[in-house]
Amino acid sequence: MKKILTILLMCIAQIAFAQTAISSLPIWRDEQANMPEDWLLDNGKYVAEVYRSKNSKDIILDNGLLRRSFRIKPNLACIDFQNKRNGEQLVRAVSPEAKITINGKNYKIGGLDGQKERAYLKPEWLDHLVSNKDDFQFKSYIINALDSYVKWKPSTQLWASNKHQAKGKMLTLIFESAKADLKGITVKVNYELYDNIPLICKWLTIENSGTMPFEVNAVINEILAVPEEESAVAGTTVQFKKPHGLYIESNYAFNNSMTAQLSDQTTHWKTDSAFTSQVSYSLLTPCVLEVYPPFGPAVVVKPGNVFKSIRTNELLMDGYDRERNGLSKRRMYRAIAPWTTQNPIFMHLISTDPRKVRDAVDQCATTGYEGIILSFGSGINMEDVSDENIRTYKELAEYAHKKGILFGGYSLFSSRKINDDEDVIDPKTGKADVHALFGHAPCLASNWGLQYLDHLKEFMTRTGFDIFENDGPYAGDVCASKKHPGHTGLEDSQWAQMELQKAFYRWCSERSIYTNVPDWYFLDGSNKIALGYRERNFSLPREQQVILNRQNIYDGTWEKTPSMSWGFVPLTEYQGGGAAATIEPLSDHLDVYEQLMMQYYGAGIQACYRGPRLYDTEATKAVVSKVIRWYKTYRDILNADVIHLRRPDGRDWDGILHVSTNGAHRGLAMLYNPTSAAITRSIKLPLYYTDLKRTAVIRDKERPGRSYPIDVTGNVYYTVDIPAKGYTWLVIE
Repeated sequence: MKKILTILLMCIAQIAFAQTAISSLPIWRDEQANMPEDWLLDNGKYVAEVYRSKNSKDIILDNGLLRRSFRIKPNLACIDFQNKRNGEQLVRAVSPEAKITINGKNYKIGGLDGQKERAYLKPEWLDHLVSNKDDFQFKSYIINALDSYVKWKPSTQLWASNKHQAKGKMLTLIFESAKADLKGITVKVNYELYDNIPLICKWLTIENSGTMPFEVNAVINEILAVPEEESAVAGTTVQFKKPHGLYIESNYAFNNSMTAQLSDQTTHWKTDSAFTSQVSYSLLTPCVLEVYPPFGPAVVVKPGNVFKSIRTNELLMDGYDRERNGLSKRRMYRAIAPWTTQNPIFMHLISTDPRKVRDAVDQCATTGYEGIILSFGSGINMEDVSDENIRTYKELAEYAHKKGILFGGYSLFSSRKINDDEDVIDPKTGKADVHALFGHAPCLASNWGLQYLDHLKEFMTRTGFDIFENDGPYAGDVCASKKHPGHTGLEDSQWAQMELQKAFYRWCSERSIYTNVPDWYFLDGSNKIALGYRERNFSLPREQQVILNRQNIYDGTWEKTPSMSWGFVPLTEYQGGGAAATIEPLSDHLDVYEQLMMQYYGAGIQACYRGPRLYDTEATKAVVSKVIRWYKTYRDILNADVIHLRRPDGRDWDGILHVSTNGAHRGLAMLYNPTSAAITRSIKLPLYYTDLKRTAVIRDKERPGRSYPIDVTGNVYYTVDIPAKGYTWLVIE
């Protein structure tokens, strides 16, 4: 009863606030519409703010890079969503703010009816639009500073290029219904507008201040009628191009693809049958964006409780350039998921023998490595929380910490069978058949799954582990069991398991536990994902692995920052291949070992150096130490964004260029020669994103630098010598 009374008092206060607040907002002025400078070069002056229009009919969110406006009467609707960098308008027609299904009935949140032409929206039409009385009606709004979704606690031991949470403003729009059966239900639509980036996040809550529970069957938390991308007369919706100016990423992603696009589960492009003036004769143009999870949520909200939707990030793109769009996405992660900029230097140890573990810790401390992960196959079992097991690993972690080394371990969740009661149940057969993404998988909301999460938390808390590698995290498998305590049936099984998995990674992030996770949980606190590779390739001859790894680096850094990925360097034989594929003994293959380290560290990417040791001789130790010293010397620029110069093809040079707009090093190019003869090449270095204007000082390795002119397009042409089957680097200052 106390909870219900508190919610009621808050609602009354919010309504009173809304009656006077609109007039107190600053007036949005036309000069704020001027095209801003390139935010990817100078992003320190664009501040999010909430305004009102001159006639006080609209609430306006603006940060100098994007503007989103809402007409507030006779109901609230988004009437304007503009990219201020290029002037592109993203709203062609008015839509509801959201759609929800409660107790099996569909309802619209906000929105205005009466727009007859849906190819474009003219401002003079707005006063003639009407509200549908059956829709949830806008009542009030609240403005707050942004509060961090993940309460990340940066570790003082972990290097990171950004340890600050994003800032901005949150606008909360409050809706209620006049329907008797919806009494006590309040819907809040939240917009988080960030400083210094054309990015807005949208999510909603459904609050129950009534006396009866209700079920939230489905939630569409974003609906945008956007301009069509092309004028195609015939074709299917799948064949048509999707609008390019809006990148959508929600924190509801999985499927182990190692990419955001293929992991996305919530972005749906729909047709608009009311848009009768479109070119498509069959009205099949994909021009309505709807964002919602594929299953459920089917969550029961009890009196006094609140349901929270997924969080949808909307990043505005200003063109078709792949590199620029990739840079924009990478800037988004740096801003709203700063934990992804942490990038410790670690090895994968394949033993849990205490003597071998201590030897590996000593080698890490000697060579400059910063962490150890007890790898798959090492024998670690983090599900075992017996006093003896905890004591063993606590002592090893304490030894590592005394040497300044982070310490952690590996745990497998999916692709394993527990038993018929705990595994996910196939909705077609009603049995624990082989239907999961990885064949077999336990249900994370089963008794075993809930205990699994509890045991991991207990293990890491009691041992003091700093790193956790979770292989096969929850991958979207639905479960038809009605006996699992964490979900009620099929309809809520995906939502419930996602909530459990995401909450666990947030728990880790809030305790400074670094997480390697082979799925797209970045927006809920995970730190790193695989770069993308085929495991069988590590059974190929070493020379092939070298070029294939560079291809993986080149292809895997279009949308991910260097610190968001890990590569793989099995030092011992891995799934076959024999001596030709194996780097051990390390001293016999120092050239390949060094090359692999340089191309990974040269990309700013940590690889899993999986084996029993980092070095076997003094000569090997010297090489490893040299590479790590080099990496730490250039660490800031090597973890900066990648510009793609030429993809490895084994025929000619290939390379990448790191760029930054600040710091002593504005750029660093890694250039490789896969051929058996030394080569000399004139290479175009695109320095636009270094923000250097007229000249750049470039040096080859550690040789003295020379000044070179930058042309009007931001390029420098540099002639470089690259040794046979070797590499070089160029430093731009």
